[in-house]
Parts: sequence; C-alpha cells; structure tokens
Amino acid sequence: MVNSETKVLVVEDEPLLRMAAVDILEDAGFLVEEAGSGREALRVLQAVPGLHVLFTDIHMPGEPDGLALAHQTTKNFPATGIVIVSGHKVLLAHEMPLGALFLAKPYEAHHVVSYVRKVVRFV
Repeated sequence: MVNSETKVLVVEDEPLLRMAAVDILEDAGFLVEEAGSGREALRVLQAVPGLHVLFTDIHMPGEPDGLALAHQTTKNFPATGIVIVSGHKVLLAHEMPLGALFLAKPYEAHHVVSYVRKVVRFV
C-alpha cells in the first residue's frame, strides 16, 4: 500500500522548507525521515532499511549535493524512487537517474504527494 507503509527521506538544507515537505508528506500518511545535507542523508540511507523514496533538493552545502546523492542512491539502493527538487535549476531527464522525477520550487502540496506516489517502487 502506498502511503502508510511508504518510507520517504526528505533532504533539504533549509530547515523551514524541510519542515514543510515533511509536514506535507506526513499529513498524506507517509512515514518520513529527514536530513539537512547529502552526507547526513547517506547516513540515514544506511541506517534506515527499506526507504522507498528519496525526496531531495539539488543545492546543498558540502558533498554530495542533491544530484550526486540521487545518483549514489540509485547505484546503492536501486529500489529507492527519486524526486529531485530545485528552485534554481531545471533538470532534464538525461541529467537524472533513470526513473527520477524533477519538481520545480515553489511547489504545491498535492504535487509533492503525487510525485512521491509516482516513484514508489515496491520490490
């Protein structure tokens, strides 16, 4: 079942934007983990088994940025769906991991939920 059993990792360095995304997804019934950087996200990916979706901003301080994080996640956790967001850059399909979706900021709550549902991969 999508939602109540679906685990989403939200990665956003801006605390208010991260909190808003987490609230949107929790209100929709998803189980949500959060991280404020790519490095922190990698630790969460290792520590929390069975994450279904990575929802990540592109521009974050440090390494990896959100795009590199998305590629690493696809390589190391191929069953994890990817949603990449940005308010600064629009990504084309060939720039993202296969099957990833791009969502431009500012986004609306129903778009966040819809995109996360679209990339869920139950294996």
